Amino acid sequence: MQIPISKVVLGEAEKQAVLRVLDSGTLTQGEEVAAFEREFANLHQAAHGVAVNNGTSALIAALLAHDIGRDDEVIVPSFSFFATASSVLAVGGVPVFADIEPDTFCLSPEAAERAITPLTKAIMPVHLFGQMADMPAFADICARHGLALIEDAAQAHGATLDGRYAGSWGTATFSLYASKNIMAGEGGMVLTNDADTAERLRVIRNQGMARQYVHERLGYNLRMTEIAAAIGRVQLAGLNAGNAQRRANADFFNAHLRGVTTPVERTGSASCWHQYTLMLPAHVDRDTLVRALNDSGIGAKVYYPIPLHRQPVFGSVQPSLPHTETAAAHVVSLPVHPHLTTEERAYIVETVNRLAGA
Repeated sequence: MQIPISKVVLGEAEKQAVLRVLDSGTLTQGEEVAAFEREFANLHQAAHGVAVNNGTSALIAALLAHDIGRDDEVIVPSFSFFATASSVLAVGGVPVFADIEPDTFCLSPEAAERAITPLTKAIMPVHLFGQMADMPAFADICARHGLALIEDAAQAHGATLDGRYAGSWGTATFSLYASKNIMAGEGGMVLTNDADTAERLRVIRNQGMARQYVHERLGYNLRMTEIAAAIGRVQLAGLNAGNAQRRANADFFNAHLRGVTTPVERTGSASCWHQYTLMLPAHVDRDTLVRALNDSGIGAKVYYPIPLHRQPVFGSVQPSLPHTETAAAHVVSLPVHPHLTTEERAYIVETVNRLAGA
């Protein structure tokens, strides 16, 4: 068998949506984008959606919309994709790394609060692997300290906590890259419940213009194409069904995998299972296991082997983040995408159990 870590499936509906755009003659910032913004925001219980060209641009636009700039500190997890922290550098800010919860892999509220200084302007929790961070705690911390709350929801399409969707707590950013639960080939979305923030975001993504050739603030060309929006709208319609199948796959793995620590869901949380990430025992050599899984046709991956605080671009001063270091050394992600067959699920379980046991 050959089982990829993710699988892009484009059907007739996506093809017809693209043709509809080509026939319209409008390729950028038209009705498809506007409709996608409304539909995406509505599904996630947010008032406003602002579409951009990719997930990194979404993070940069969100930071700029909150006037985060030179020397402003933003507290982020080190156990995340590079863009979580590089976006802070891109606006002139300083990413401050805090440790994660050892079971959920999400930013620890306690660690984040300890990292607050007079220069802190925002906290950016990441809903990692589809599981939401402890948003009630972060909302309380930000309210008490007067900080912006920016959700990195790049991997959390349709995830909920206590019945409330990712993207409805603060200013939230999503990626629409090909591997995500909703994909548009490439693209991003920013959600907010604040009308003023939404307007700033629209200006930022359009070269800083609210009116043509009148540049009110620093902005960039971050616009989403009509083709990307049209594909995204079709994908959005299938999100709930796709997430339900991801959950069924995760439940099967939870029930049948042996000798490893299966993912933990936060109480009240409904992960969208962007990744199924388990922890290996300390005595299991991860690199050997991953190679053996790959050789067996299973597209196992490691997200993320080098924590961000140890990346050279962020300097040589390394904080002590023990839970981050442990996760980075021992996690492995297995295919959990909604296109897995019953036979593929069983094969993954049998192979992991045999190799981990050996």
